[in-house]
Amino acid sequence: MRPTRSRTRLPRNVWILGFVSLLMDLSSEIYHALLPLFITVTLGLPALALGAIDGISEATASFAKLASGRMSDRTRRRKPLILAGYGLAALSKPLFPLASGAAEVMGARFADRLGKGIRGAPRDGMIADETPPGIRGRAFGLRQALDTVGAFIAPLAAIGLMILLAENIRAVFWIAVIPALLCFLLAWLALKEQAPPQPEGGDRPPFFAGFRELDKATRRLIAVGFLFMLARFSEGFLILRGFDVGLSATWSPLVLVLFNLAFLALAYPAGSLSDRMSPRAILMAGMAVLVAADLILAQPLGFAGLALGVALWGAHMALTQGIFARLIADVAPPHLRATSFGAFYFVGGIGTLLASLGAGLLWDRHGPEATFIAGAAVAAVAMSMLSLLPDERRAPSA
Repeated sequence: MRPTRSRTRLPRNVWILGFVSLLMDLSSEIYHALLPLFITVTLGLPALALGAIDGISEATASFAKLASGRMSDRTRRRKPLILAGYGLAALSKPLFPLASGAAEVMGARFADRLGKGIRGAPRDGMIADETPPGIRGRAFGLRQALDTVGAFIAPLAAIGLMILLAENIRAVFWIAVIPALLCFLLAWLALKEQAPPQPEGGDRPPFFAGFRELDKATRRLIAVGFLFMLARFSEGFLILRGFDVGLSATWSPLVLVLFNLAFLALAYPAGSLSDRMSPRAILMAGMAVLVAADLILAQPLGFAGLALGVALWGAHMALTQGIFARLIADVAPPHLRATSFGAFYFVGGIGTLLASLGAGLLWDRHGPEATFIAGAAVAAVAMSMLSLLPDERRAPSA
C-alpha cells in the first residue's frame, strides 16, 4: 500500500529542533566567522592558537557529549539536557566581546562547545526515537538543513554588521547574543517530550554499562568516525585561507557563506536519498569530495580556486554530517541510542582536537599547502577503512 500522508509526515519535534538549531547556528556562526581574524589579527595570536582553542574546546566538550548521551538513556528524558545545552551556549555568548586574550577566548569557546556537547546526543536521540526508520534520513537531513540555513545567514549578517559598525568586531559579537537567547526560549516553550520505550526490566542500568553494551556495528562506525574527524579540522582554516588569498577582514566571512550554501543545498537531498539507497555509499562519496576539496585548496590559489575548494568542503559536510547520524540511529538499539550518539561525538571531538592542533602546527611551520595535503591523505585512509565495513542496518523495531 502507498504510505498515507500522516504516516510519512515528519514529527513536530523534528521541525522544532530544526528551527532551534537554525537560531543557535545564526548566533554561533557569526562568532565563528569572525573569530579566526579576531584571534590572529585583533589579539595578535598565531594560527596554532586558533587550532588549539577550537580543538581543545571541541575535545573537552566531547566528555559532555559522552556523559549527556548516557544520562539521557538512563533517565529516559531528553528535553532537560537539550535545554541545559542550549541555555549554556546562550550564556557563553557575552563572554566573547569581553575577551582580551587567549585565556578568555578559550573560556568562552569552551562554555559554548560544552553546551553543544550537552545537547547533541539527547537531541539526536529524540529525533531517532520519534522518526520511523523509513523517513529517518529525511528527519536528520531536515534538521541539518535548517541548522545550515542559520550558518548561511550568519556570515552575511557578520559582513553587514562589520560594514555598519565600522569593523567593530566586539560590537558585532554583542548583537549576536540575541538569536541565541531566542533559541533557548523556543526550545523551552515549544519542544514537547515523548519518552522513548523503556528497556526490559525497569531498573536503571549502571552508568558505564551502556558503553560496554555497544555492539560491533556501532563500534566499527565510531572507529571510522574518529579516523575521518582526524581529516576534518576547523572551518576557521578556510577563513584563514581566504585571508591568505586576499580577502579583507570585513569580507572574509564570504568563505563561510559559500561553504554553507553548498552545505545547505545538499543536506536535505542527501538525507532523503539515504532513505532510498545505501547510506554508506553516500558517506563514501562525501569523503571523496573532501579529498578533492583539500587537494584544490593546497594549490596556489586565486579567488576561483578558493571558491571551488570551499564549495566542495561544504558539499562534503552535507554528504557526511547527517549521514553519520542516520547510520548511528540505524545500528544502535533503542535503549542505547543517545549513548551511541554520545560515544560517536566523543571520539569525533578527540579527532577534531588532534586535527585542529595538527592543522595549526602545519600552517605555522609549512604553510597552508601542507595542512590541506595532510587532510586529504587522512580522509583517503578513512574512506578506505569505511569501504571494508559491511553495510549493516538494524531491522526496524515495532
